[in-house]
Amino acid sequence: MTLFHLNRATSKLKLENLEQGEYFRDLYPYKQISRIAFDDVLVAPRPAEPMFITDTTFRDGQQARPPYTVKQIETIYDMLYRLGGRSGLIRASEFFMYSDKDKRAIDACRSRGYKYPEITGWIRAHKDDLKIAKSMEFREVGMLTSVSDYHIYLKLGLDREKAMRNYLEVVEQALAWGISPRCHFEDITRADIHGFCLPFAEKLMELSRQSGLPVKIRMCDTMGYGVPYTGATLPRSVPRIVRAFTDEAGVPGDWLEWHGHNDFHKTLVNAVTAWLYGCGGANGTLLGFGERTGNSPIEALIIEYISLTGDDEAADTRVISEVGEYFEKELEYNVADNYPFVGRDFNATSAGIHVDGLAKNEEIYNVFDTTRLLNRPVPIIITDKSGRAGVAYWINQTLKLTGDSEVSKRHPAVGKVYNRILEAYEKGRSTSISNKEMERLVRRYMPEMFRTDFDNLKEVAHNLAAQIISELSFDCNVILAKENYRCLTEFVQQYPFIQYLYLTDNEGGLIASKITDMRFVEKYEELGIGFDFSSREWFKQPVQTGKLHITNLYTSHFTGQLILTVSAPVTDNDDNITGVIGADIMLEQLLQRECELEEKNNIEAFC
Repeated sequence: MTLFHLNRATSKLKLENLEQGEYFRDLYPYKQISRIAFDDVLVAPRPAEPMFITDTTFRDGQQARPPYTVKQIETIYDMLYRLGGRSGLIRASEFFMYSDKDKRAIDACRSRGYKYPEITGWIRAHKDDLKIAKSMEFREVGMLTSVSDYHIYLKLGLDREKAMRNYLEVVEQALAWGISPRCHFEDITRADIHGFCLPFAEKLMELSRQSGLPVKIRMCDTMGYGVPYTGATLPRSVPRIVRAFTDEAGVPGDWLEWHGHNDFHKTLVNAVTAWLYGCGGANGTLLGFGERTGNSPIEALIIEYISLTGDDEAADTRVISEVGEYFEKELEYNVADNYPFVGRDFNATSAGIHVDGLAKNEEIYNVFDTTRLLNRPVPIIITDKSGRAGVAYWINQTLKLTGDSEVSKRHPAVGKVYNRILEAYEKGRSTSISNKEMERLVRRYMPEMFRTDFDNLKEVAHNLAAQIISELSFDCNVILAKENYRCLTEFVQQYPFIQYLYLTDNEGGLIASKITDMRFVEKYEELGIGFDFSSREWFKQPVQTGKLHITNLYTSHFTGQLILTVSAPVTDNDDNITGVIGADIMLEQLLQRECELEEKNNIEAFC
């Protein structure tokens, strides 16, 4: 490494404690669009070594959507590991730590044992919050240390000297407890860089030298005001902010992160600019989720990193497509069709590609081999020139049909869809057929290919019923031996949508039951104690497999209600099956209480 890269401080910095804040009204008039000024001061690029990515999907990203469940956080964390954690490109992932759910998620992800992404925390700059981080044995924790006078004077009601003193007290305590602080310089692009930010950073570097622990700095472009332009002035110039920290305050580049927002459509270019001028870390979220306009998309940072370094092995780019599918299917987030790398049509063009020409001209229009790098074949744009083969290709690709389930261009319904397309063009249409239009056409002529709303209701009912009966099976695992069936009564009181609850021995003989609605008591009289259920599928399956069983929906012979039957084995302490617990559950009443049941099972939901 040359002396050029030692980043030694070149001047002594001094805090300027103003009576009133500096709000840069020439740049931020508020009643007008913000201004970008230039002063012809140029700095040369000096790419960070190393460049890496840090993740805030579970912190800033959760501030823009309903909270993730613990299971969802585990799954996404695994994806981050496979995407770029293995190589250390995605170096860290940031977590809240306040709620019980936050703590369970942290424990679950820690149990994976991954070196990267390292699990780090986030707190407000208060000692009480720091105690939480200490109790959870965090090695690194981010602290909210706002640096603009908008925050210091107008929000916190402090001056610069008091704000710095408060921040430094918490940092000193963290270092005393062996925790490496990461100070989040909030609203840095509206801050006085030389009058507050750099003197503060210099103090942090001194504390680091004294403690022997790194003190990191995250430069937070909270409002998205940063610009990448050569010659732009502080505090908006990303290159000059980064170089001020490295060259004037002596902050090592790998202790710096850039955290940008996309208010002015510059979050990605600003993050990459920070890399190119010496900031090691680019902070982002999957799909750019974040408060207001969002953060730098991690998938875009991955592609840009590979473009800059040529390090194809640093990431498994195919995971990007998995992330998009997971957000759409599991989290019910609608990714825009033209969203780069993830949207269903990002690599499609209406400039002439159709199925017959795909093999010979894919490279003309495709950004790279998306099949190999993203596991995303080139989608087809449907026009009157697509032919029946194009329609079949669209159906198979969109519905992910393979092998024997693939639709042939000779399928009669394919012909009907294509004929409707031709009719539209004969009437003067000149634009391509959108995905939504294609889906409507295919739904009309091939409804069997799609899930119905009723299918979705059945899936919800199955999931909820499984949770309920599993709980009852566990609670009643030694009931048979004790001959105490009070748990059945208590259970139907808790879940009144259970029409009929029953317990058999391991031969199928009824030994206890509970009817929830007294109107139906007479109708159930034929099912007396000792009634033989051994031929029923709901009994045979749990006995044969030792697993929970759920029937399809059907109409109850006794009540006329639309119900499903869910059953599970009851076992003793040695896991021997001693009986079967079963419940007939009324669909309508079950779905009415869906939200309540989800909350009971620690699923984030609002009714």
